[in-house]
Amino acid sequence: MSRDWDEYHLVEKRALDLFQELDYQVYDVEQGDSIPHRESKHQVLLLDKLRESLRRINPWLNENNLNKAVNQIRPAKIQATNLMDANEKVYEKLVQHISLQQDLGKGKKNQTVKYIDYNNPENNEFIALNQYTVQGKEKIRTDITVFINGLPIAVIECKNESTCNQPEEEAINQLQRYQDLRDYEADEGAEKLFYTNQFLVAAWGPSASAAPVGTPARHFREWKDPYPHTRDEIEELTDKEPNLQDILLFSIFKKENLLDLMQNFTVFEQEGNTLVKKTARYQQFRAVNKALDRIQTADSLADRNGTVWHTQGSGKSLSMLFLALKLRRMKELNNPTLLIVTDRVDLDRQITATFERCGFPNPKSAGGVEDLREKIKYGSGKTIMTTIHKFQLTAEEQNENKKRARSEEKIKYPVLNESENIFVMVDEAHRTQYKDLAFNMRRAMPNACYLGFTGTPIEKEERSTTRTFGGYIDTYTIEESVEDGATLPIKYEGRLPELKVEGNDLDEIFERAFADYSDEEKAEIKKKYATTQAIAEAPRRIEKICLDIINHWEEKIAPLKAQIVTTSRRAVAIYKEKLDELNAPQSIAIFSSGSKNDPPLIKKHHTPKDKQKQLIERFKKPDDPIKFLIVCDKLLTGFDAPVEQVMYLDKPLKEHNLLQAIARVNRRFENKNFGLIVDYYGGFDNLQEALAIFNEEDVENAATPVKDEEPRLQRRYRRVMRLFDGLNLDDLEECVLAFEDEDKRMEFKEAFKVFSESMDIVMPDPIADPYRDDLKTLAKVYRAVRNRYRDKSINVKGLGAKIRKIIDDHIQVSDISLLHEPVSILDEDKFDQVIKEKDKEEAKASEMEHAIRHTVNVKMEENPVFYQSLKERLEEIIEKQKQGRFDFTEKIEAMRGIINKMRNVRTKAEKLGLNEKEFALYELLEEESKTDNDSSEAVAEDRGEYEVNDDAEFKGNKELKELAQELMENLKEMAVVDWKKKQNKVLKPMKRMIMRKLYQYEKFRDDLDSLTTQIMKLAKNIL
Repeated sequence: MSRDWDEYHLVEKRALDLFQELDYQVYDVEQGDSIPHRESKHQVLLLDKLRESLRRINPWLNENNLNKAVNQIRPAKIQATNLMDANEKVYEKLVQHISLQQDLGKGKKNQTVKYIDYNNPENNEFIALNQYTVQGKEKIRTDITVFINGLPIAVIECKNESTCNQPEEEAINQLQRYQDLRDYEADEGAEKLFYTNQFLVAAWGPSASAAPVGTPARHFREWKDPYPHTRDEIEELTDKEPNLQDILLFSIFKKENLLDLMQNFTVFEQEGNTLVKKTARYQQFRAVNKALDRIQTADSLADRNGTVWHTQGSGKSLSMLFLALKLRRMKELNNPTLLIVTDRVDLDRQITATFERCGFPNPKSAGGVEDLREKIKYGSGKTIMTTIHKFQLTAEEQNENKKRARSEEKIKYPVLNESENIFVMVDEAHRTQYKDLAFNMRRAMPNACYLGFTGTPIEKEERSTTRTFGGYIDTYTIEESVEDGATLPIKYEGRLPELKVEGNDLDEIFERAFADYSDEEKAEIKKKYATTQAIAEAPRRIEKICLDIINHWEEKIAPLKAQIVTTSRRAVAIYKEKLDELNAPQSIAIFSSGSKNDPPLIKKHHTPKDKQKQLIERFKKPDDPIKFLIVCDKLLTGFDAPVEQVMYLDKPLKEHNLLQAIARVNRRFENKNFGLIVDYYGGFDNLQEALAIFNEEDVENAATPVKDEEPRLQRRYRRVMRLFDGLNLDDLEECVLAFEDEDKRMEFKEAFKVFSESMDIVMPDPIADPYRDDLKTLAKVYRAVRNRYRDKSINVKGLGAKIRKIIDDHIQVSDISLLHEPVSILDEDKFDQVIKEKDKEEAKASEMEHAIRHTVNVKMEENPVFYQSLKERLEEIIEKQKQGRFDFTEKIEAMRGIINKMRNVRTKAEKLGLNEKEFALYELLEEESKTDNDSSEAVAEDRGEYEVNDDAEFKGNKELKELAQELMENLKEMAVVDWKKKQNKVLKPMKRMIMRKLYQYEKFRDDLDSLTTQIMKLAKNIL
């Protein structure tokens, strides 16, 4: 490969060039630059730079306090239980600053010490350097590390998409390893490098994605809009047409943006028992800053107002939080009053909880009508949370108005505060903002700034969100959200059309629902009760729907979860009863309220609010047996349960209510490729009316019929089948050999995955039937390819639950050895039988090669020196076969030598008088010493045969053998229960013991730290 096409030139250097244009100090090791001084690779901060910056930003600091400030931010001095805990503590110091006592001429007082000057970007030192090596639990070397004032605040991992099949995935995996966040038993990485970190970036040339520390791979996102700048400005700066990597790096790391994101767009939120760090996405950053720009540049008070339309599920609550944080910090606003308004008690609690969990300073909830008035009158500088319903007259005022004659002037809602320094943020701004309560709110604060946040704005003659709040400040549409991966596309289908409650079919449905009644009884019932709601609640109709729901859920949705939306509390109760009678999976019935006068059927399902909350939380958990949530009005808006994939809709919903409800299923979740609405009422015909207020391209993925997936299914089917042109699909071995090339395997993986996604969407609809047999055949090839090449990236994860079930069920009944889990090389009899059963020499060679690769990778940590030598030997054999120096028979024979070595490693250890663990340590010491040539066995140059000769003497290096045995004995004694977690009690003493032993040998002194680290890592892997 030409050097100009490697990772450095295509990705890393392009990024460094951009940092250069952004006026960072760039240190490029590849170009011969030396990075700033530090005492050792264990030191993650650039301490000299940190000291210089602290003096520059806080020139009054004396030497003693300078040292204290440095120590407070040093990773070694941070007391934390884990990486996220440490990162939060450091973040508070970086943004809230610290306080140190010092006399500045008026006696000793607490003085604020700043690590970063947020008000003057140029007063900080910005550095970008590559190949930064840090010694932690292991030695890591980051592609690019970004520093502010000597503090590493970002790590960028670069991958070349021309040599990596999944560059983003591989980059993120490496970032996870660096943080020691992977689900591995062995400790790895250098997590202290990330104590001060604010951004992780995976970059692969054409694009890049970013996320905060500790973020799972699925939450890394691209940054697509360079607001407040443009693509043209980036092109002018770099003299290149910008790609998505350039846009992300420019948008996040432009000095002003970076400081803004750190100070105003980062929060920590407690989710269950986990602390999660969240940073703004591009649409949130854009919307908040656009709102502030409008506030600051408006010609009049009314011109400050506006509407933020961000589609459901894209993070409106966090956008409001970020805006509140920034308003609170803007000095020119002189400590404004913030009012957060919702239209439902549960939403009020939800958004209040979000503010509180994210550490927002002291939000106050209004306790009632009069308490809200008091807070608005006298709450200058406070953040007040309320529902719109508290903007009503008091009970006394209402009674007084009833007494007054029509001619007398009625009591109006009072003016409470005429300040211009009040900012009102209204969540779900399309609702309850067009009548008396909203009028009262505006009368109470006539000069306030009103900002509406909505996912479904209304534009009608009598009700208009933009007319009420002002024109759009920012829009983030359904289509953009789906394209970015922030939300999932929604599909819908009609079921049991003969039971839909539509005007033309009312009589027919009535006859079906009341077939057991006499004509006289039916006439009386029809006269008295034959409303659409009564028909919808007919128990026989609901029973038939329940049976269809159970079958549909089992075939299409399980194990994900479902919400059933009904017309009334009575219908909720009937659905619950019928599901239980039909032995459906566990369900819960939730409705708003109950009274003693309710009929027995409804009363039976009354649930106290605290119990309701517990049940709802259980529903949200993927492993909980509750699978169905039955509601009528509750939980149709502001309810986030990502595990919910389907909504069974048996209720007439219109306009924004319909769009709000269906958005319950668009949240992302593992193995969930889409959200689904199943319509039993016939009300989904209102969808087009609901979408009419939007531009067609903005709502392209609002909800599309399942049947519309068929053309895409056909295209994806043709794409995957083209990979098998000229192959016999009935010959599994031939198909498997066709994917020996890793690039071709990845092409198959992607093509099969998207074909399976389309099948996941359409099944069990009959339009999937022509493709079912080929799906099963391809699944066999898919599984066999994974097994042959031991390729963990080829798996059924993410294909959808029912697709996985089809694959697993089909594989189980297929008596084909290729489909079973791979047999270990070390299982001598079974593996040799597998090889013997293969007819073709090429197939035998392929099985052996990839079995060796897998075993080497698995065993590498147990004896790195020994297995690295085998890995190199395998590569040598493969290269000879490629050059034509080996045919398949010779390749097989040479690989048998490697296999024999693997199987006889214990015997070799015993010949040296060692056990396998001591032998691994001995190999490490021998490799490091480079002095003993007698212990290496003779290996045939071309064949690589190795057999244990009982008569041969494997003396080895006596001195190193004794050292290995002594070290291993001491390590075992120190390796008490949970020793890997006991830093002070075990790990540090263990490390000191190793260093003392090694120091006795002059040949180990030059690289004492590195060898000690290697031995510690080996001990963690084998003890």
